[in-house]
Amino acid sequence: MRISARADYAVRAALQLAASQDDGPLKAEAIAEAQDIPHKFLEGILGDMRRGGLVLSRRGGNGGYRLARPAGSISIADIIRVVDGPLVSVRGVRPPDLSYTGPAESLLPLWIALRANVREILDGVSLADVASADLPAEVSALTHTPGAWTNP
Repeated sequence: MRISARADYAVRAALQLAASQDDGPLKAEAIAEAQDIPHKFLEGILGDMRRGGLVLSRRGGNGGYRLARPAGSISIADIIRVVDGPLVSVRGVRPPDLSYTGPAESLLPLWIALRANVREILDGVSLADVASADLPAEVSALTHTPGAWTNP
């Protein structure tokens, strides 16, 4: 699975908003600077997140962006889906819409299993979990498996 720059930036921006929920709206410039995200790119991402119901925006001197709901009710998967679409696709097609024949026939259950595992992790971790550095135990356990931090 590949996490796009757009998804990475969106999650980081949402985390910045989660960390400052009590401080009022944040301007896009402040989020961009705090997370080292190109400002113009972030504006487009925040627009998608607003249209997707994840953030609210207010114009004016006291304006800016804030989360549309509590950080504990927004999963990492919610953010990725809003800015990038489905979590797992093959050639831009969702796995249930694929079909294979012959020796490739067993690829479909493999792609479905991959999607199920990605969903389980990303749907099971909220912005609040990441912002508080308190990942679910099952996710933390995966980081301790042999080879988790190395690239084959």
